[in-house]
Amino acid sequence: MALPGFRDFYPNDCAFRNSIFSQWRKVARRYGFIEYDGPPLEPLDLFTKKSGDEIVAQLYHFKDKGDRDVALRPEMTPTLARLVAARHRDFKKPLKWFSIPQVFRYERQQKGRLREHYQLNCDIIGEAGLEADIELIALVIDVLRAFGLTTNDFVVRLSDRQFWTDFMERRSVPEDQRYAFIQAIDKSERESREKTAEKLGPLASEVFSILEDAASTKSDRLDAVEASLRLRGLQDYIKRDFTVVRGLAYYTGVVFEAFDRSGEFRAIAGGGRYDNLLKNLGNADLPALGFGMGDVVLGEILKAKGLLVQARPPGLDMYVIITDPKFKSGALKLIQAARDQNLSAEYAFNLQKPDFRSQLETALQKRARLAVIFDAKLEHNTIGVKDLAAQIQEDVPLDPNEQIGIPFLIDYLRKKLERLSEK
Repeated sequence: MALPGFRDFYPNDCAFRNSIFSQWRKVARRYGFIEYDGPPLEPLDLFTKKSGDEIVAQLYHFKDKGDRDVALRPEMTPTLARLVAARHRDFKKPLKWFSIPQVFRYERQQKGRLREHYQLNCDIIGEAGLEADIELIALVIDVLRAFGLTTNDFVVRLSDRQFWTDFMERRSVPEDQRYAFIQAIDKSERESREKTAEKLGPLASEVFSILEDAASTKSDRLDAVEASLRLRGLQDYIKRDFTVVRGLAYYTGVVFEAFDRSGEFRAIAGGGRYDNLLKNLGNADLPALGFGMGDVVLGEILKAKGLLVQARPPGLDMYVIITDPKFKSGALKLIQAARDQNLSAEYAFNLQKPDFRSQLETALQKRARLAVIFDAKLEHNTIGVKDLAAQIQEDVPLDPNEQIGIPFLIDYLRKKLERLSEK
């Protein structure tokens, strides 16, 4: 049994997960992002440098055999900062990088939140202009659309962390109270109005007015973001919402979170601009922004809406049925030739008592598209090829001078599989 908060991935579960990964990679590459990765185990201070010593209680951490304090990564951004700091001069800016790490947090399990999950991380490094923010938000929307989700299913809530920084500056909120002020806004939807008002103090009335009439609240950055997304035809996927501040202290500009419209699930994705973080973590003074999207909440939504639930391990191109051990040598030559041509092929290991029916059942269970039948017809230079979906069998003549005509047969099978794929 897996540890609490961890998952086993049986073949169908793995196929479902891989379907998510496949779409993530496809859309990220469509936007020109390239994939990177890093180790799941990092020095502990890489994470405490970013989030403070209090994060240690949420980490899987220990001393390794070299007496180093290490931790399983709880997120990817510190690793990204380390990588960029080490070699950013080797790459043309802006960097558009993505990764799909498995991350770990030792915390209480909740719906949509486990102690491990996989996460799509997309970051743009070295671009201060607002166009990068717009591109990243469009990417979030298109990733979710790639799974069949529509404007009826999700919304990306946009906000501006700099708006609140400027607000606190104008209202002379002391520096040592600003993080608590932002946290109060971040939690305003989850706590009572009275409790939020108590935390905000004399500015509560003005803050509530902004939160309740976000559409009319001026923000040049959000105006520009919304105008550009409107040009792309994505305006129905976004909503201005100043309650979104991304509780982490390091965000500096436009921030956003994607939610299902029903409100049943946790945030699907979240991110924003963090122009000072790379300098603080890795001594690379570069503007940056990014987002993360976890597989747990996304998977729950897709299953709830009946999307991707049929994901299964891929079927075989062919299953080779051998009705007599004397045909095994020829069958193995065909199987190897097929695999050499990137076609998937299997056969029964135990042929002491070859049973045509049981082999055919196995072929169906493995969702093979074709059954290639090695039986007595070979003695007449003919081999049976059966389309298992249509249950139609053809007898294919072979060249008697070619050791069962493997090159010809491979060419025939490939063309037949291509025709089946076109249907």
